[in-house]
Amino acid sequence: MSAARTITLAFTGASGMPYGIRLLQMLLAQGIRVYLLYSQVAQIVAQQEMSLQLPSRAQEAEAFFNDYFNAEKGLLKVFGREEWFAPVASGSNPADAMVICPCTMGTLSAVAAGLNHKLIERAADVMLKENRKLILVPREMPFSAIHLENMLRLARSGAIILPANPGFYHHPQSIQDIVDFVVARILDHLGVAHTLMPRWGEES
Repeated sequence: MSAARTITLAFTGASGMPYGIRLLQMLLAQGIRVYLLYSQVAQIVAQQEMSLQLPSRAQEAEAFFNDYFNAEKGLLKVFGREEWFAPVASGSNPADAMVICPCTMGTLSAVAAGLNHKLIERAADVMLKENRKLILVPREMPFSAIHLENMLRLARSGAIILPANPGFYHHPQSIQDIVDFVVARILDHLGVAHTLMPRWGEES
């Protein structure tokens, strides 16, 4: 599988920020250009779950993550929540794929309804209308009938619904192992090579 050249990654305010942060780390480590978007509530969740204070300004956020991951300069571009001139807002310059991880049910429902009030929603809408890969990683339980109907609507529109439901057949020894199980599945669907865990049928 050949990796996508540019991936839009969005963090929203659902629990599960370790999944999104680990995914960003892996993408940058593989030399993938990443367009990063995150909501205000995602900043709160990052602080709550990981003690990470995500900057509100895009330039400060780029510097923060480049330093945090010791990433190659130029790979990461962070866009503000109202930055409507960002390339992710237009079908004339779409990324190769987009992942919303973690994805709130509010964001999922907005994308399912075709709403474009926020840049994250618009970027997802662009993916669907341009027939590009869109992966949503919801972290919620239980699912209501409304949640399920929205997910089915998105799946029928071409999106991939990839809930943060880790398996345990690889005998995880840490929280990081559990996080990596989900991130590995996301990377597989993006066509990005990784060695996060052995595949089924392979020896550890």
